[in-house]
Amino acid sequence: MIIQRKNGLQAVLVLAQGVLITLVFVLCALATFNFFTGINWGMMLHYPIYVFAITAGLFLESFRRDQAGMELSPFEGGFPRQHQLSLRQTFYAIGTLFVYLVLTKDAMISRIFLGLCLPMFYLTLLLSNRYLSRRLAERLFGGLRKGRVLLIGPISKAVILKDWLHSKEIFGIETVGILNDSPVEPGNPSLYPYLGTVDSAERVISERSVSQVILLELPEQADRYRKLISELESQGVRLLILNNLEEKLHHPVWYMEDDGHHFIGLRKEPLENPLNRISKRILDLVLALPVALFILPPVAVIVWAIQQFNSPGPLILRQLRAGLQNNQFEILKFRTMHVNNPSVTQQATKNDRRIYRGGHFLRRFSIDELPQFWNVLQGEMSLVGPRPHLIEHNAQFAKVIANFPIRMVVKPGITGLAQVRGFRGEALTTEAIRQRLESDIEYLESWRLTLDIMIIARTAVQMFIPPKTAY
Repeated sequence: MIIQRKNGLQAVLVLAQGVLITLVFVLCALATFNFFTGINWGMMLHYPIYVFAITAGLFLESFRRDQAGMELSPFEGGFPRQHQLSLRQTFYAIGTLFVYLVLTKDAMISRIFLGLCLPMFYLTLLLSNRYLSRRLAERLFGGLRKGRVLLIGPISKAVILKDWLHSKEIFGIETVGILNDSPVEPGNPSLYPYLGTVDSAERVISERSVSQVILLELPEQADRYRKLISELESQGVRLLILNNLEEKLHHPVWYMEDDGHHFIGLRKEPLENPLNRISKRILDLVLALPVALFILPPVAVIVWAIQQFNSPGPLILRQLRAGLQNNQFEILKFRTMHVNNPSVTQQATKNDRRIYRGGHFLRRFSIDELPQFWNVLQGEMSLVGPRPHLIEHNAQFAKVIANFPIRMVVKPGITGLAQVRGFRGEALTTEAIRQRLESDIEYLESWRLTLDIMIIARTAVQMFIPPKTAY
């Protein structure tokens, strides 16, 4: 009920805003023709198309907002959110018009008209988001449409829902009280009136004219709550259940439906979508190929010269690392440590004596990582992803944090979200390992191409201004 009311009210508001924008458009056009440009009938014939493009942009914004699941509502969050939404709507409306003008090469629109319309559109949308939304809600959800909600479950869960229930009052939602088998203690009053135990639900619903019941947690006693559901259905009362599965599992969950079957998973994985993987691979190739062909060769000559003066030996260090799905691959790096190093698996430290003179510079500015662009071209790595560790380090970290290997469900990267947040270098504590893991999991759960581009840009900056943890 609540979600349908919210979506419906938003749709009605957008329709009303479309009408208001059309009226403002007409008034701005009349003002422009009467006071600035004079009447040009040939020009005026184009203006109905302009207003259609602007209102289409307004509806497109609403559709895109719903598709993206954006928490940007004119009904909740106060003036800052309404201001942000109004700017977004204005951008979409005027942006759609500009796209039309560019595609059709239409030069008939008046610049004076555009300069007048832009602030007027924003003010109209801001005022309608702030005031009209509440007037519509009062008209649509008043009287018999007012929803009276009864809470059933622990008082502690009601406390969690307090702000949410308060924000839904605009949709005609009124909380009448709470049922709980454990009476409220005198020194610990409830936020809502205590109306009795769960078994008194039928009586309370009838007495209080309840139209919706919210269970504050998943039922533990299925048989008892089947009877409750039957009672609700027989009285025409809606049921909503607060999902506390994440609390029970101590882990975030997400939901999917496929071919009529409903599943619960522990995380989303956008890179399981082949189209996302293709777009990520194209970005890898577009950036890695010029670096491998034009930047890597001259840098390799300079690094080779530094090595010959300080620690003669092979230019490239090859190490086995854990890659996608824990498959091993040979990573390439410019060698920064002395040859015949007996402690290969030991993490590098700030003043590590194994590193030759000049090697610290190469490591600090990430120059030693450049050969990994060949790993990217070969498909073993990506530009962005969880950093691949030595096999021995992976085993050590997995002993400290059990779900550490989950980061390997995506291809490893030259840089990653953890690295641009400063989590690089030596990882000696459980907290340091956990911080890296949290960033890697956040990356694999919320991947998008713009996130890769952002991480690459921040990495480029850090190559010139390295964080303190780079050594």
